[in-house]
Amino acid sequence: MLYSSIAKVTAIALGCALLTHVAAAQDPSNTPIKIIIGFPAGGALDSMSRAMAEKLRADWGRTVIVDNRPGASTHIALLAVKRSPADGNTILISPAPPFVTHPLTYDKLPFDPDKDLIPVAHLADTPLVATTSASSPYSSMRDYLDWVKKNPQDTSVGMVTMGGVLHFGLLQLNQQRGLNLTPIAYKGAPPMLTDEIGGVLPVGMDTVASAGELGKAGKIKYLGVPGMERSKLIPNVPTFQEQGVPGFENAASWYAAFVPAGTPPSVVSKLEKTMIKIVQDPEFSARMAQIGIVTTGRPGADVAALAKKQREASRPMVEKSGYRATQ
Repeated sequence: MLYSSIAKVTAIALGCALLTHVAAAQDPSNTPIKIIIGFPAGGALDSMSRAMAEKLRADWGRTVIVDNRPGASTHIALLAVKRSPADGNTILISPAPPFVTHPLTYDKLPFDPDKDLIPVAHLADTPLVATTSASSPYSSMRDYLDWVKKNPQDTSVGMVTMGGVLHFGLLQLNQQRGLNLTPIAYKGAPPMLTDEIGGVLPVGMDTVASAGELGKAGKIKYLGVPGMERSKLIPNVPTFQEQGVPGFENAASWYAAFVPAGTPPSVVSKLEKTMIKIVQDPEFSARMAQIGIVTTGRPGADVAALAKKQREASRPMVEKSGYRATQ
């Protein structure tokens, strides 16, 4: 009789434990939110993603982790999100190239940029700038173009990635001005900036975030801002357009959030509202400005429209250049 009672109690306890386990598994609040990025720790995107994770933890009371998956031009990270459950618990924060220039430069992509991921929100702009050594004989992009005509041996222009808006902007500038500026690929901003400071590289182009500390220290100087508008972070630096330097009108760089296709609209909407609220918070914006990021906070529909617009604007030059990317 005693053994029978113990068995019944044990069975009930096990049943309750099983039900609790099932309920916990079905409760999305018990599932960690994962933010995946295609870059190693320590960069501007990583810093912004970790700050976003802090805010999401505070707002939702859930575990939020940042998962760094660098490599393959950010495609490893993108595919990890594409293959994740469409429940809103896995978020990609990505720069523009996989959705703008990669569809034009890769013979075959392992993803469809318009179908496999849903844009959640436009989070930030990452202003670009051309830089040079503080000791260079030129102080603007226009000065450099005049100088290089007299010094045709110094036509190298450094950049961190080939096949992006800076690369194609340079090719378009060559075409329109009859120049022969040569894009030089670097594995990261630090070695590029080191070559600038050492006088090995005449000009480099990358984000304000990567150049900011050296600019403040007076080791490099800003030559101009690609794109159509001056950067809020360095408002005294004129645009290329203001200097009469063509080719970089579509050189806009940004970060946006995405989730897997099939994620319910209600989940996407909740994420969109939360992330926009976070990046538009004055304290968060000020924190990001210190690392060279200008927060925005625009709906996911704007991301889709912007990516397609920039892609089509880049298409003629990409096709004319014949450039093809390799992993």
